[in-house]
Amino acid sequence: MRWEDFRSSGNVEDRRGGGGGGFQMPGGRGGLGIGTIIVVGLIGWALGINPAVLIGGLEAINGMSGGSQQQQAAPQATQKGPPTDEMGRFASAVLAQTEDVWTELFRADGKTYQDPKLVLFSGATRSACGGAQSAMGPFYCPLDQKVYLDLSFFQEMKNRFRAGGDFAAAYVIAHEVGHHVENLIGILPKVQQAQARATSRAEANNLSVRVELMADCLAGVWAYHANARFRILEPGDVEEALNAASAIGDDRLQKQSQGYAVPDSFTHGTSQQRVNWFTRGLKTGSMQQCNTFSGPI
Repeated sequence: MRWEDFRSSGNVEDRRGGGGGGFQMPGGRGGLGIGTIIVVGLIGWALGINPAVLIGGLEAINGMSGGSQQQQAAPQATQKGPPTDEMGRFASAVLAQTEDVWTELFRADGKTYQDPKLVLFSGATRSACGGAQSAMGPFYCPLDQKVYLDLSFFQEMKNRFRAGGDFAAAYVIAHEVGHHVENLIGILPKVQQAQARATSRAEANNLSVRVELMADCLAGVWAYHANARFRILEPGDVEEALNAASAIGDDRLQKQSQGYAVPDSFTHGTSQQRVNWFTRGLKTGSMQQCNTFSGPI
């Protein structure tokens, strides 16, 4: 589909130096020379909530220091006006579609949807949840209700995980917005309280997995309604999203980085779980089908 045919969101905060020129669409050909290498050992944070905030000591569990990240994250000036480069416009168009879909779904439920901000940055920046770095992957910060994204992540998905394509990239943004939806309906505060009461790391991690799988399902719900309204899906698009979901499963990432998987340490879900929950949302279009906190996952 032609993403440039859709409106751009007014909620993009572009902190990239030089406006981000030089990126291509995530399904395009050729290298970008981005200079940002996302370390495999940290990709497990991909598509999540900032580890400085989520929750119950997961930051310490995974050996990451929010304090040091905060020191490393230099402030970046915000570019004036909407993004003008191809990838920036793409991200803005996807965000606009999430706004349209979730505004309508919340209204149908008698609620008001509050748009999140999308912060585009290069290398490192600051969030209300602490430092944001490219190596952390995309994340949502509930404290400022912003999604943080270094667009080089999409090229890394394509090169390292063979998970390219524009709809795979759209799934990434939709997943992060899914965390925003969780925050608005009160899921994230409840999980934070439950993790504070957790008696083991495995229990706290399991709650994190359920948060992530719910966001995968909500991304599927968005895709269902966006396609019904805007006809965004083309042949192969769903396969792109499913491939991306599979590529960033905890089991697959751990086996790639250390040769084996440790289920109790999972914080995002297995490849199959991520595929299953995204598919559930995509097939039903129902938020009610995304309750990962009831029964097995």
